[in-house]
Amino acid sequence: MSAQRRVDSAPTRLRSLADAYPDGILGATREGIVTILNAQGAALLGIDAQEALGLPLPEVLRLLDQDGKTWLEVNRPFESISIVRGVPEQSWLNASGEEVLTTGKLVRDGDLGPVLGIAVGLRSGRGRARLDRERSDLVAMVAHELRSPLTGVKGFVQALLNRWDKLSDDQRKLMLTTVNADADRLARLIAELLDVARIDTDRLQLYPRESSAEVLVRRVVDNIEAGTSRAIRLEVEDDLPEVFADPDKFTQVVTNLVENAIRHGQGQVSVGLAASPSLDGVRITVDDEGDGIPVELRRRVFTKFWTTGDSGGTGLGMYIVGGLARAHGGWVTIDDAPGGGARVMVDWPTEDRRPD
Repeated sequence: MSAQRRVDSAPTRLRSLADAYPDGILGATREGIVTILNAQGAALLGIDAQEALGLPLPEVLRLLDQDGKTWLEVNRPFESISIVRGVPEQSWLNASGEEVLTTGKLVRDGDLGPVLGIAVGLRSGRGRARLDRERSDLVAMVAHELRSPLTGVKGFVQALLNRWDKLSDDQRKLMLTTVNADADRLARLIAELLDVARIDTDRLQLYPRESSAEVLVRRVVDNIEAGTSRAIRLEVEDDLPEVFADPDKFTQVVTNLVENAIRHGQGQVSVGLAASPSLDGVRITVDDEGDGIPVELRRRVFTKFWTTGDSGGTGLGMYIVGGLARAHGGWVTIDDAPGGGARVMVDWPTEDRRPD
């Protein structure tokens, strides 16, 4: 009696495990008879899971493409050639008009044997729809960021072409200076997008060497002060070691940090250089006197396209800072500044600590 009870409970345990799986699962025999359908799959297919058992597969897997063809008509899994092992992800519509993403696995009798059965994975397309919306938001953001400087370039160039003889040398110089600044902004945005792609795909090219952190940071501070008319306090500890860095990437990190502090904070922006207490290297500290960054948001700061407030920007700056620091074997942390704003610290090594 106990043996019979164990046999009877086996399908129940299998069904419980299948129901615990987050995606839909449907299984059928070579004859096209449904043998298993979990709760998630039943919900996507609009059928009762228990009633589906023993039914012909076409009566259960009622998914249509845009042309009204069914999943079975398009894929014909039981007629596939012997080297086919599965069906890649596809998009279908269920009876309610909702998108369902499917994948298929063919169970064969041996490596090249006939198909004994099929397992179909089913997943709601809502997640992909959300990703599509995020991509659309990204495209809209990039288009907006590109349009603003392009509008300036177009306007000033058109004015120069139409009124060249009527403009003074000083007016021409001012317009050309503005066009040059907008062109630099465009070039920087494109460079940021390329850097993000390279960080994401581990194809970032670095040309590191021993460099003076003080020289590089002072150059950044001087350039930003000249461009923004904002005074920046710079404090440098004596006898700092050289950092092992790609000078261009190091400069990009410091520039992003200082410009973020100016954009998001009010009052004084302070930059400090000191020996790192965490590694054999240098710590770059940038403080502002803004509202600070709440503890629960500090990890999100390093995600792509994360912005806050009305300060604008692409939301790529801190993502790039984190990626470039990690690529050199360093790291970035966020804390509260003594003045009540945000403090961002980058610990940068003095030797080659790039990850393999």
